Amino acid sequence: MTDLSRILPDFPTARYANLLPTIEREGLTTADLLTLQVPDIGKRTQLPLLGIKRLCAAVLEALHVDLGVSDKQQQQQWQTEDEIGTDKEPSPGTLRHTGTELLAEPTRFISTLDPDLDHALGGGVPTGYITEITGESGAGKTQFLLTLLLAVQLPPPHGLGRPALYISTEAPLSTRRLSQLLSRNPFFQSLPASSRPTLDNIIGTMTPDLESQEHILTFQVPVEVSRRNIGLLILDSVAANFRAEYDRGAASGANLAARSAALVNLGHLLHELARKHSLAVVVANQVADRFPGSALKSSGAMVPPPTPYQLPRVSQESPLAKRSKGSGPPIRLSGLGAEPPSSNNSVADLVRSSMPEPPPPDEPPAPPALLLDHQQRWFTGWGDAYPYSYPSSSGSSEHDLKTPSLGLIWSTQIASRVALWKRPVYGRKEVLDDEEGETTTTLRNWRRWMKVVFAPHVAGTGPGLDGAVEFEVTMGGVRGVDRDKGKKGKGKAKGKEEEEEEA
Repeated sequence: MTDLSRILPDFPTARYANLLPTIEREGLTTADLLTLQVPDIGKRTQLPLLGIKRLCAAVLEALHVDLGVSDKQQQQQWQTEDEIGTDKEPSPGTLRHTGTELLAEPTRFISTLDPDLDHALGGGVPTGYITEITGESGAGKTQFLLTLLLAVQLPPPHGLGRPALYISTEAPLSTRRLSQLLSRNPFFQSLPASSRPTLDNIIGTMTPDLESQEHILTFQVPVEVSRRNIGLLILDSVAANFRAEYDRGAASGANLAARSAALVNLGHLLHELARKHSLAVVVANQVADRFPGSALKSSGAMVPPPTPYQLPRVSQESPLAKRSKGSGPPIRLSGLGAEPPSSNNSVADLVRSSMPEPPPPDEPPAPPALLLDHQQRWFTGWGDAYPYSYPSSSGSSEHDLKTPSLGLIWSTQIASRVALWKRPVYGRKEVLDDEEGETTTTLRNWRRWMKVVFAPHVAGTGPGLDGAVEFEVTMGGVRGVDRDKGKKGKGKAKGKEEEEEEA
């Protein structure tokens, strides 16, 4: 088979030398052996059914042993324990590590070299997981990544004392900016020259297309990680090659299915590297503008829904109870038959009395709770502030809503998502023209925030900008700011930021 040696490198292929060449010639994969029926495989390969059955059972058992859930392996362990006189009770199957053992293992982090940012991240960027840093252009994603490339070389607790690997899909690694961080960052300046990070411990490469990216991650990166003991793997950015490969022309069902499969494969490769080598995987992701779905359309126009958790207003009254109140004119009965109502209005009243009342026209119904338009606010990082913001008919809202690229499929592949926000700061500028003073509003600067959307080791920072850490990009890297105290610290709430903008 084409993928058996990759999935199970230690599989005893010599025992099935009479079967594997034919199976490989027919293009059957390991997944086919596990999912197809033995007679179906026999029809395609014209091989003995008994041999195919034994091969399928051997592949399944080898996968169980590799995952640590093999019953035969556990029984052998029980027999060994019985021989040495232990009284351990058997269990039907076991994993490599229990939840208690995993929690007992210390998690190592890579610092951002700022105490407030590290506090919000629960200590920094953890090893063994895939962490995504997402935000629009100019939000500071690359500055975070460059800082991590240097910080991972520091000894614990700030780093791992290991080199870093940087994979770029858009622009080459900025060595000039790295040299600037080394010379201007206060933390690096406080270290002796022999203990400072160096550019020699940073390995960089570029993947101009999705094919080369998959080849490098599958074959070259595992070898380089094992050879150099890499502690940090950065992919900047994860969405560029996927957009170039799958977003050309009209999107079709087959195109989306192929992209989803490629995303799952990428997530599996990165997760295996992080788990096997105990390194931190950090990916940068782009964002796109969020537009409302069909659930928010009413009469062909976009309308904002009401306050959260408000369901459509319907009548809670029984139609029979309402009919008994005599809301319409009484129906006169004569003899054995019933006389019809005297007017058409009475018939309409009877029909309306048996139907729930529609919602008022000025209060549109809230979106269904199971739609992606409603749920993505809690895992994208935008739109979770109360009251919830919805795009209007013009495609914009009070604060433009963003959505990380690659959709829900990629969101299920990562363990942590860190969102970077930015907002403009405007000021007033006086312009003198022919002795008549004119005042215009110009862009002075940007304000930036970092918020943890979800993570396995630390709680999220909260809805909107509540609890988010405001930071700034300086010559020495990123650092938290506190505008009230005029020094480094935690960013304040959203209300104070809005007051400053209004002023």
